[in-house]
Amino acid sequence: MADNKTIRIDKFLWSVRIYKTRSIASDECRKGRIIINDIQVKPSRAVLKNEIITVKKPPVIYSYRVIEPIGNRVSAKLVEQFIKDLTTDEEKTKLNIRQATGIVYRDKGTGRPTKKERRQIDRIKDNIHD
Repeated sequence: MADNKTIRIDKFLWSVRIYKTRSIASDECRKGRIIINDIQVKPSRAVLKNEIITVKKPPVIYSYRVIEPIGNRVSAKLVEQFIKDLTTDEEKTKLNIRQATGIVYRDKGTGRPTKKERRQIDRIKDNIHD
């Protein structure tokens, strides 16, 4: 698709729906959270076929292989034609653990938890981590 033109990394990350906006993708590049072939890259770096892109979204570090560079945003169903997810199962479980322990449901309008309720919440969280 993009044989003779170069695609910027920030535009590519936005196109394959790794980031919601291109400006967020650019900011992440500037922060050093985007790595191509073990080198931190700037947002203007061109993406080439078969490169390995590492994306740091704490607590998970995602890895992708570029199948075909693309500059236009595609639907979520078509993303698999352009990148291959190489992220290990260990990294994906980090995300599941964080989501499971960080959410405490409360009824709407009940206000902040009391000191007694906070202690109960802390005990529950401690039991999950053990």
